[in-house]
Parts: sequence; C-alpha cells; structure tokens
Amino acid sequence: MVMRITPTLLLAAALGLTALGGWQLGQGLYMDAKAGLAQTLLENAWSKSKQTGKPVKAWEWADTWPVARVTAPRVKGSAIVLAGASGEALAFGPGHLSNSAEPGAEGTSVIAAHRDTHFEFLKDMQIGDAVELEARDGESHTYIVNDLKIVRAEASGIDPREPGKRLALVTCFPFDTTEQGPLRYVVFATAEEDLI
Repeated sequence: MVMRITPTLLLAAALGLTALGGWQLGQGLYMDAKAGLAQTLLENAWSKSKQTGKPVKAWEWADTWPVARVTAPRVKGSAIVLAGASGEALAFGPGHLSNSAEPGAEGTSVIAAHRDTHFEFLKDMQIGDAVELEARDGESHTYIVNDLKIVRAEASGIDPREPGKRLALVTCFPFDTTEQGPLRYVVFATAEEDLI
C-alpha cells in the first residue's frame, strides 16, 4: 500500500515542525532571559551588600551571596564573586573558595569559575596585567599577574596561607573543550602593595 501525501498531511507536518522550532527557540530565549535577570539581581545584591556591609542574597532561595567584584581591565573582564563554589554559585558567577583568604585579605584568595562563561577572559590574561578586586567593605585592591600555570586539579600549588596578599583565579583547562578534565588554568597575582 502506497501512502499518499495530501496537502492536509503536509500542513500538519509543517505546523508540527514550526511548533517544535518555536519551542526550541523559546527555551533558548528563556535561558538567556533568566541569565540576564540573574545578573541584574546579583548587581542589586552587590550594591546592597556594599551599602550595608552584610551579605545580601540576590534571591530568597539562593545558597550564596556576593562577596567581591573582580575586574581585569586590559581584557575587559568583570564578574561579581559569590560566596562558595557550589554548583548554584558557579552557575551564576565565580565562587570564592571558603577555605581560602577573604577577598582582599592577607593570604591567598582563591576564586574559581567556568572557562566558557565568567572566566572566559582568563585565556587572554598576561603576566603584568592588573586585576582589580573590590571587597564588600568597598575597598579596592590592585593585584598584578605574576604567573600563569596549567596544573592538575589535585596539585595546584595554591597555598591559602602564603604570606602577603595574593589572588588565584582558577578555571578548567583546556579552554576549547566542553569536557571536564583533570587540568586547571591558574592566574596567580600579588597585591600591588606587596610588590613595592
């Protein structure tokens, strides 16, 4: 038996494909809108945190809050840093590892983020670049990049208790893959005041 393709069948198929395409497009637009709204909410929470000096969550059910802002002026990278490195925190921005020094404090402050979003700019960093870190108390700290390393995740060489004010920005490596591997890219920086 030969199946005949009728105009009604063609119309139904076209409408079905159009609806499927519209649904896919809608999902993409929804994710973009959600990401944009999240960044606006984080900006508001960051402003309130600086005004009050206390942690302010971007939304009621969040398990994290802004603790700093990191900016790399030469490569035009900037992000609000969130408390902790949970999956939720890293979905919305870089996370400050709680077992490291507070941002701007003595010791090494470790901040991690995804290589394809918030820390994509790390691949363009160079030794000598400035990194600005604004802490919740409103103080700004300038760090100078003094090393770029590719390390194994379990052997990063980062010492949170190292003397001086230091910063380690960490992301997965290599940059051009979607698979998570054992390597990390680390941008090491020292506070400008410690270099004098």
